Amino acid sequence: MIHLLTGKFVAKTPEETLLLGIKLSQSLKMGEVIALYGGLGAGKTVFAKGIAKGLGIAEDVTSPTFTLLRQYEKGRLPLCHFDLYRIEDEQELEQIGFYEYLGGENICIIEWPENAAGLKADICVRIDGSGSEQRHIDIHTKESSHDHIGS
Repeated sequence: MIHLLTGKFVAKTPEETLLLGIKLSQSLKMGEVIALYGGLGAGKTVFAKGIAKGLGIAEDVTSPTFTLLRQYEKGRLPLCHFDLYRIEDEQELEQIGFYEYLGGENICIIEWPENAAGLKADICVRIDGSGSEQRHIDIHTKESSHDHIGS
């Protein structure tokens, strides 16, 4: 699947980060996995909110830091939003059935994907910056690797 939105972007405000998530959502297909990389406060949840909004999900999207997973059913495609920040080992992922959600009849967004060894994401988003700084956002797919198109 080639996505229309790949490349390197600069978001000067949280609203611009949200808009990039909305734009990316327009080409998402059932079963795709989006990995969101970035430090604390980088804007991963803001980007996830944009994806949800673009999918037509009207519910308030919040980070599932303590619950690990939030599911949203009322949109163009169902959405599973994971936050793996507190995951310490692979066994915890197996206990919650994490891998069973991937590639299913939904879209999966995963914050802190580096805590899931061996995760194969369809789309990787790296967000750099924090606080009031502008965000540097790099979006690439398996197909595009680091050969970016669009801006």
